[in-house]
Formats: sequence, C-alpha cells, structure tokens
Amino acid sequence: MLTTLNTAYTDTRADDLAWALGREPLPALATLDIELAGAQLQLRLLGASHQVLLAEEQGSCSETVACIPGSSTPLPLGVAKRVGDWEYEFAAHVETLSEGSFAGRAQELIALVSDHPNGLVGVFPGSPHAFTALLARRQEGQVRWRTWHAYPQEGQLVVTRTRVGVRVPAAML
Repeated sequence: MLTTLNTAYTDTRADDLAWALGREPLPALATLDIELAGAQLQLRLLGASHQVLLAEEQGSCSETVACIPGSSTPLPLGVAKRVGDWEYEFAAHVETLSEGSFAGRAQELIALVSDHPNGLVGVFPGSPHAFTALLARRQEGQVRWRTWHAYPQEGQLVVTRTRVGVRVPAAML
C-alpha cells in the first residue's frame, strides 16, 4: 500500500534514528493490519519513522525505529533478545549511495513494497525519494519484517531486518 504522508519530513538525518522495544503504540499517520498464519501484525508509519506491533497466542511485542525525543538508545547494528517466549533479532545498516543511484534505488523499493500485499510505503511531501517502507512475511514459523528509511539529502538509506520466533526450549533440541 502506498500513501503520501500528510506531515513535514521530520527525520532529517539517519544518525537521529533510535531503536526501542516494548513501547506503547505511538500516533500513526498510516497503518496496515496483516494476519500471517495466526500472527496479528500492524505496520505503522509515524511522523518520525516506523513502529511494528505483533500479537500472537504467545504474547505481544512492539518495535519502534524513529527519531524519539529524549531517547538514549541509538540505532544498534544488531540486537538479540528474549521477549517472553520469543527470540527477537534486529539488524540495521546504512547504505550510502550517489544521487543517481539513490533515486533509482528509491523508485525500485517504493514500487516493490507498494505492490506487495504485506507492504506499506509512506512518501513524504517535498521529495519523491523521501520515504519509509515496511514489508512483512512469515517464514519457517517466524514473523519477519524489513524496513527502509530514506534520507535523500544525505544519500543514505537505513535498512533494518527483524525476526521474531518462538523460542525452542533446550530440552526439545
């Protein structure tokens, strides 16, 4: 699903992004509700990037990657945590591209995600290449999502990957 976000582009630098696990739902500019084989997932575009809410029989989890005022947790390169009965893994990296490469990559990602039934893309007014995109799927019993946060003025694309799956007790291995 593609939407134009009715807000100013507030994430002006990739370095301003922060990560948080377990935050309450924040006000969203656009949402997409998805069911993935028993998992209820809500992809949320915020004025300051993204939030994903996951609920399954085993519990719930929320991930926020955004410019969070007062946050002291910068965007980590990787996180592995236990969240209730789940194993949660998060990874992030920044791609720096030339202006021409950035425009092509932005168009490619916007088209890919907006045409996917489990994808949500928000384009910010003022720049056709300023966007946030989320894409979710279920694979091998795990819920996975990827996100892209575009910073055309810097030529940077922040890419994240998340995997959440039920923890297998050691006795069952």
